[in-house]
Amino acid sequence: MFSIRLSAVAICVTAVVALTACSSTPKDETAGWSPNKIYSEARDERNNGNFDKAISLYEKLEGRAAGTPLAQQAQLEKAHAYYKANEQAQALAVLDRFMRLHPASPAMDYALYLKGLVNFNDNLGLFGSLVQQDLSERDQNAAKTSFESFREVITRFPDSKYAADSRERMTYTVNSLAQYEVHVARYYYKRGAYLAAINRAQSAVTDYPNAPALEEALSLLELSYDALGMTQLRDDTRRVMQASFPKGNAANGDAPGSNKPWWKVW
Repeated sequence: MFSIRLSAVAICVTAVVALTACSSTPKDETAGWSPNKIYSEARDERNNGNFDKAISLYEKLEGRAAGTPLAQQAQLEKAHAYYKANEQAQALAVLDRFMRLHPASPAMDYALYLKGLVNFNDNLGLFGSLVQQDLSERDQNAAKTSFESFREVITRFPDSKYAADSRERMTYTVNSLAQYEVHVARYYYKRGAYLAAINRAQSAVTDYPNAPALEEALSLLELSYDALGMTQLRDDTRRVMQASFPKGNAANGDAPGSNKPWWKVW
């Protein structure tokens, strides 16, 4: 009799635990929704700045509408929601997956453009905080990846509505990369590391010959050569600078100690 009672108690306890578990399982509010309703709600949440909620809904939509254009749209809008939420890594992961799964998608120009935007914002963060960090340790991968994405937009989709903005952002990125090299060269020059300054200034001259930072790069080259007693290279650089910028500020000695904001690249 005692063992029977124990068994009955055990059964009751198990039943109570099971019921409790069932009652604590979150209810899926989208269970009876159509794919179009989920999409509409996800867009509303995204437009209202509720990015976590929007991302969750887009993920549900991907499953419900798998294999349809709506599922592809959900992937792109989920990437955009991650981007707006400053979750760059997640946004890039979604975009890379989209481009791998749908290489012929008519929305490929937007996917590339959005990938460029995600890295472009990371690029701005990089350049915006340079003055507070050891410049020799900075990484320019985000800026370069951004540039490549925008270039692919204008190369593969020259008539895309995203092409014009892609060109403008490419120009900004190139100017920023050149200014970055000059800023690092100035960093080294002020610390007496003249060979390192020469290497970085030469990179700016060689890789970004049409950028506004070229004038200061040449000036830093001249000053660094002079500091090392390399008079022939100093004089050659001076002739190039004077021919290229006969009325330039850098030629008058303003470059390394200039108070002009380094990030103002136009």
